[in-house]
Amino acid sequence: MNISSRPALVPADSVVTAVADRRAAIVNVIRRARREIHLSLFRCDDDEIFRELERATGRGVDVNVLVTPRAKGGAKKRKKLWNVLENTGASLRVYADPLVKYHAKYLVADDGPAVIATFNFTFKCFERTCDAFVLTHDPEVITGLRELIAADRDGRPMPANLTSRLIVGPERSRRQLTTLIGQAQSRIRVIDAKLSDPGLVRLLDARRRAGLAVEVFDSKRLGALKSHGKILLIDDRIAVVGSLALASVSLDSRREVAIIVQEPAAVAEVARLFRSIQLSRTRFAALTTSRPKHVRATARLGVARAPQEALC
Repeated sequence: MNISSRPALVPADSVVTAVADRRAAIVNVIRRARREIHLSLFRCDDDEIFRELERATGRGVDVNVLVTPRAKGGAKKRKKLWNVLENTGASLRVYADPLVKYHAKYLVADDGPAVIATFNFTFKCFERTCDAFVLTHDPEVITGLRELIAADRDGRPMPANLTSRLIVGPERSRRQLTTLIGQAQSRIRVIDAKLSDPGLVRLLDARRRAGLAVEVFDSKRLGALKSHGKILLIDDRIAVVGSLALASVSLDSRREVAIIVQEPAAVAEVARLFRSIQLSRTRFAALTTSRPKHVRATARLGVARAPQEALC
């Protein structure tokens, strides 16, 4: 799989996993915008985000928000969100595809940076979940996200010329992820509480039987945090971060966006997250003299899962 690279003079990608850093980093991107913001939302209830969007429109920034027409909580809850967003001065559009659920979570400010997140802009995801986001200045990614949100806003097909760094569902996500996993050479690590797609489960199992180390963290909780983010790490050199779950409904029936990251420092941050989870699992195992009920051996991947104290 050929992955387009970042131009040499563009600032390096970064990955943020720490709970304490998420809200401030997103607010800072919004605060620095001077002309326009394109925001793809699934859920949002965080007052600080709403206030920052209102400040942006107040200084003349054109804020465009694309939202889902379907989510748990019903029409009343969605309408409340839409009203709050409109009260910030943002222009609001509702994704119109009758078959594909809109679940992408990203933001583009001016000519960059862009944020591709695993989480919603909610109090819960800013405070209580294991999640991450990528901050990128890659012009091809920024152009691609702008073109994608414009197409989704207008009901047009996915643009054909999007950078290969963007994993976009449902049109090409299954093919891209299958290729990445198939090309792994030594190790595959996954955080995904919704991992269930039969084809990808078989592929992961085949890679394990071929001698690769395959580690899956699919518990609903990782220590004190709810497991919400979907993160893939391959050979400690390629990371995938975004809204895309390794589940059939996410791969085949939803607008999802994730990004491929190869920047060494950014990938190292993802590896640090996995190490923190692995360390907590090792500590848990050392304290356990018999197999407790909440440790589940998963035959499909030959991996045992246990509660974690993730340092997200």
